[in-house]
Amino acid sequence: MTKAKIGLEIHGYINTNEKLFCTCKAEHGAKISKPNTNICPICTAQPGAKPMLPNSEAIKKIIQIALILGCKVNKKLTWQRKHYDWPDLPKGYQNTISGTYAIPVGINGKFQSIGITEVHLEEDPAAWNPKTGEIDYNRSGSPLVEIVTEPDFKSSEEVIEWLKQLILTLSYIKAIDKNAGIKADVNISISGGKRVEIKNINSLKNIQKAIEYEIQRQKREKPKIQETRMFDEKKEITIKMRTKEQAEDYRFISEPDLPVIKIEKQRIEKIKSSLPESPHIKLKRLIKKHRIEKKHAEILTKKLDIVEFFEQVIEKVNPKLAVPWTTIELLSVLNYNKKELEEVDIKPEHFIELLKLIENKTLTELKAQEILRQFIPKSFSPKTHAKKHKKISEKSEIEKIVKQVIKQNPQAIEDYKSGKQEALNFLIGQVMRASNKRADYKTTKEILIKILH
Repeated sequence: MTKAKIGLEIHGYINTNEKLFCTCKAEHGAKISKPNTNICPICTAQPGAKPMLPNSEAIKKIIQIALILGCKVNKKLTWQRKHYDWPDLPKGYQNTISGTYAIPVGINGKFQSIGITEVHLEEDPAAWNPKTGEIDYNRSGSPLVEIVTEPDFKSSEEVIEWLKQLILTLSYIKAIDKNAGIKADVNISISGGKRVEIKNINSLKNIQKAIEYEIQRQKREKPKIQETRMFDEKKEITIKMRTKEQAEDYRFISEPDLPVIKIEKQRIEKIKSSLPESPHIKLKRLIKKHRIEKKHAEILTKKLDIVEFFEQVIEKVNPKLAVPWTTIELLSVLNYNKKELEEVDIKPEHFIELLKLIENKTLTELKAQEILRQFIPKSFSPKTHAKKHKKISEKSEIEKIVKQVIKQNPQAIEDYKSGKQEALNFLIGQVMRASNKRADYKTTKEILIKILH
């Protein structure tokens, strides 16, 4: 059986407000509205323009990324000039902490059983449209992270699952711009064949398709020279671009306009101690310690703000109650309002109060859902609402409302007696409406069935 070896070079925009060597806004992807609006002499390489000192936030983020991927962080970083002649590179070279003479930010890591060769920082070129010849410099100089893996992957499925975990983990430290996504260069070789690189694949779906096509192509053709290919999204095939460049083709030299970055051990330790627990570890702990089903734990750990909110809630509320109210009710309210939890002001103590009122049967679940919807954009103590919306549990009181509803809905009664079970749900809904969602659901259903029979 022919075995494949797959390695990745992953690129993502580092989440900063400014570009790497100037104070222009770092905007990319869907954020950009008009071309060439966030530019200056530095990021457009005007004659005589020199780079400013590197963006300190970008340096911090790249160290965070290296640490969370289990890398050793180097304490002395040297900028290089990587030369190539393309219209999107106004200087004629790219500033990068990679290349022949560079020491990457992080080396020798491991993430989800896959080796990390290096993590480094570099600047983004401009956007060039080869059809029109137009160049947009808005993203020129934006800070990019490149993560290079060992060729440890064996299949496209393994690559995609790993990338999903990587994106989730990096979201915990808000390291990369989630709106811009990631791009990947994929290196593939099979037994007896030369390595082929597929450049700039821009979605998980396309990465998977490109890998699957290229493995089959290499089995047929058994490539004898290294080459660079591109993925044609419409035809779902890879196409040869050029023979593979070697490091010397880029003519790496040290950057004379930028100083060596020295990172103290104390700074590395401080950044490391501030890193959140990884999603993988959180998932294991939720399942083992709190006995939460895996499917629910996976939903909770998809977003750091949600899982941290949940962990505060279960300190005072039974997880069995907190799980559905977080994974279903809370997320539904946020999705309906098109908001993230971090964008609104819902205090854990108010959410805990609400669940306690359900737990001690002060509020019905329907009334609690209504109050939860009012927590957007800012929560409040639901205790004051509970006084006037107290749950009705007395059978005699519910029976009065039920009889009134039956009297007002003769057609629904006929429908129920003729075997239409949905008529019962309609009548329960009418009781809830008449009681302002205060009637106990179980008691209401029991009384309705008893009277109707």
